[in-house]
Amino acid sequence: MTSTEYGSIEREIYVDASPEVVFEVVSSPEHISQWWTDDAEFEVSPGAVGEFVWGDRVDVHAMTVVDVQPPRRFSFRWCFPDDKVEDSANSLLVTFELTPSGAGTTIRLTETGFREMGWEVAKLEEQYREHSIGWDTFVPRLGEYLARLVSTP
Repeated sequence: MTSTEYGSIEREIYVDASPEVVFEVVSSPEHISQWWTDDAEFEVSPGAVGEFVWGDRVDVHAMTVVDVQPPRRFSFRWCFPDDKVEDSANSLLVTFELTPSGAGTTIRLTETGFREMGWEVAKLEEQYREHSIGWDTFVPRLGEYLARLVSTP
């Protein structure tokens, strides 16, 4: 593959839950830490800065909220160089787009910015592959979490 092919990662999943419920689950720290991270801390407000945490703070990533449009869209930037949030810094943009579909919602996750990071080709390929594998794990986990959430009385 050439580096031009590492533009974005896209995943789509249908869930039997309303866009309002899905929006809460993809945008609030207490829900995110149930299906993706071990912990998360941020305000659900554009420009808010926070962090995603895995393990006992073994892996901590700074993040900043970009777009909040309940119940349709939530996006954030993460993977900043040196994990410091900077407006000018290259970072990866993750967007959740929620579309009502029948009785449920189609969730479309897009992660972009890989080519803009300025990584060497080997690092670009490795990061893209790691994130692809990650979303292959966590998007289905998001679906399973939502299914449990809406089936609980």
